[in-house]
Amino acid sequence: MIRDSEPLVLGIETSCDETGVGVVRGHTLLADAIASSVDQHARFGGVVPEVASRAHLEAMTPTVERALADAGVAFEDIDAFAVTAGPGLPGALMVGVAAAKAYALSLGKPLYGVNHLAAHVAVDQLEHGPLPKPCVAMLVSGGHSSLLLVPDVATDVRPLGSTVDDAAGEAFDKVARVLDLGFPGGPVIDRMARDGDPAAIAFPRGKYADGTYDFSFSGLKTAVARWVEARERAGEPVPVADVAASFQEAVVDVLTHKALRVCKDNDVQDLLIGGGVAANSRLRALAQERCEAAGVRLRVPRPKLCTDNGAMVAALGSELVASGKAPSELDLPADSSLPIEHVLL
Repeated sequence: MIRDSEPLVLGIETSCDETGVGVVRGHTLLADAIASSVDQHARFGGVVPEVASRAHLEAMTPTVERALADAGVAFEDIDAFAVTAGPGLPGALMVGVAAAKAYALSLGKPLYGVNHLAAHVAVDQLEHGPLPKPCVAMLVSGGHSSLLLVPDVATDVRPLGSTVDDAAGEAFDKVARVLDLGFPGGPVIDRMARDGDPAAIAFPRGKYADGTYDFSFSGLKTAVARWVEARERAGEPVPVADVAASFQEAVVDVLTHKALRVCKDNDVQDLLIGGGVAANSRLRALAQERCEAAGVRLRVPRPKLCTDNGAMVAALGSELVASGKAPSELDLPADSSLPIEHVLL
């Protein structure tokens, strides 16, 4: 139920190639408008920072206007603004931060510069309600593969494991390039894998049992490339569906194995998965299977809320307001390497 006494928060996300604007009241999502520049990056095989920044500049005003219209509210109704202050692409972050400052200053409203990764955790509350305290969060995207202990998403997020080279989403993009499947790689590999055999090729499981909670997918990416090159040199056809399925299985096997180990080691019964790769159908299925076997409750937002969006930023902003946290100063910077411990900048 929506309570008018709860703050109405507008969130802006510009950390990479999506211009996202969300409007949230409490834990209720009122609007989630997105303008993506992914098509502009496809011919380069990856995100070009300068192209992304320009796209954010062009999309900002119309996306904000669309979000307000979808929510059925006026600018004057907004109680607080939240914006991704980091981590992300420096130029892209600056566009969002500058816009949020202008909106907050013009209306005399508080501004909250928030952490992109913590926002991926907070967004689940828009679908499944308040987060268990504590919970374990695994965030998997093009730039991050992180394991976090989350006693309180507004005040206490602790890193336990992270990417040491290629993040999971980055590996999907690079393998898709090897297989000539286009960009972005995650969705197309997910589709191709449905027709393949995940046990066809024994690709390596990097850092599977090394005793840490860190991830490494660079070796896996290289193993796929070498396997494909060997087939091509021998004049043999490359079974694209089998390669996609076997690669994907290697990634999700490692991800779910380590996430469940973190839950067990920290005696936590609730696992949240977020980030763009959380939209992967095999990751969701294997996580559900392994969580049920381990007696762990699994929370995964619907796919649209897993990828970068303004709703997640608004959700974290709403949580910060409700927790009584003081807003950011209007001279807050865009910090491309903002540590996860800094939920609010």
